[in-house]
Amino acid sequence: MMNILIVDDEINICTLLNKILTGAGYLVDTTLSGLAAVKMVKEKVYDLVFCDYRLRDKEKDGASLMEEIRGINPHTKVVIMTGYPDVRIAIRLIKEGAFDYLLKPFNRDQILALVKTMQGAAASGICEELPAIELAAPATAKAGKPVVVNRNLNYIYGESQVSKQLYEHIHLVAPTDYSIIITGETGVGKEAVARLVHVHSKRCDYPFVALDCGCLSDELASSELFGHEKGAFTGAINSLKGAFEQAQGGTLFLDEVTNLSYAVQVALLRVIQERVVRPVGSLKEIPVDIRLVVASNENLQEAALAGKFRQDLFFRLNEFSITVPPLRTRLQDLPLFIANFLKEIGEELAQPLPPFSHEAQECMYRHTWPGNIRELKNVVRRACLLAAGEPEIPVSALPPDLRGTAVLPEQEPVMPDALPENLKSAARQAEYQKIISVMKTVRYNKTKAAQLLNIDRKTLYNKLNMFNIEL
Repeated sequence: MMNILIVDDEINICTLLNKILTGAGYLVDTTLSGLAAVKMVKEKVYDLVFCDYRLRDKEKDGASLMEEIRGINPHTKVVIMTGYPDVRIAIRLIKEGAFDYLLKPFNRDQILALVKTMQGAAASGICEELPAIELAAPATAKAGKPVVVNRNLNYIYGESQVSKQLYEHIHLVAPTDYSIIITGETGVGKEAVARLVHVHSKRCDYPFVALDCGCLSDELASSELFGHEKGAFTGAINSLKGAFEQAQGGTLFLDEVTNLSYAVQVALLRVIQERVVRPVGSLKEIPVDIRLVVASNENLQEAALAGKFRQDLFFRLNEFSITVPPLRTRLQDLPLFIANFLKEIGEELAQPLPPFSHEAQECMYRHTWPGNIRELKNVVRRACLLAAGEPEIPVSALPPDLRGTAVLPEQEPVMPDALPENLKSAARQAEYQKIISVMKTVRYNKTKAAQLLNIDRKTLYNKLNMFNIEL
């Protein structure tokens, strides 16, 4: 059983976390003091410590406490909590060894999923405890090559509303054996969602096998899916287990399933109905017990209605559907993705990486990200290489289509179109002046301005457009 320590000078946070974690069966201690926490860590071995970043102790803050805890017990994982999100702090803390960076307020599902991710097991006690995971880039399915994916998973839990809704759906369906259709634009992370469903399922101790159907001919698709016997066709010099057999007991993920031909769709439907596969060239049927998850960047229902996909197969697969939102609708999560990629790429390059400058961050917030998370990772990778040795990653390290400049006005902008003297116009004038004042305070950083104004970035952009404020 895991031992967990909570360190926060707000007693309500300690009480909330204590209730969540003890309710899930964990052994929990709490303290309001960093100095007391050090003493407790010396006297008892903790698997995980939740620590507030801004402790009131004059001698200790979250960063220094984390360093001391890791010095006492290097195997103890530390999660830093904060109500003041800052991508630079997140990047620095992760570089210094924090297991994760948790933004307040949080909820029960986030906490339990984070703890289970650390254990490398399914959430809510569905699977037995496993050793703590190491953060690593997950395996990716390649065309025609099934990949058995380790259940260790580095997944970024976003804070945006659409992200929270996505995770709610995942945690709702994961413990079941429902077949799932995952849809979303190219690069949004459909395979990552499928893996997350698997590690939160009762099948988490069995294989996760991913197969990209995008480039498979009829002959190759049948062989890769169902296997073949030696000599079944020219070039079949050995027998091959298909993806269904490889995933026995676990989860089979078929990406770009709409690319399968009509004939293969018929064979796939039979396997789903009968729960047996017959390898190419064999008369023997092999029972299979798998959970099937499929994905497509097309709407499968529309494809079925248009005759591009078998309707009966669609109805068999559509026991539950998940739509992964595009990155442009979850820009609130951008700092978390960037911090994770900087850590990952820093490990690849074996060197510390600088944070993005405020101007570069602004460019990234303005971009529409047609390639979604995949495009973001490539942008970060390119920028890190170009900015090696720099204190910050400048705008010039971004691709041309992302570059932009935040021009700092030398003079106070003038309120457009004089308004009549009435209560409504006075309110608009006050709102205008407040926005200008905050923008000047944060040196025209829209992200910080939105935070100080307690509105989201989209609302701030709408206000700037309404008042014709150009920055």
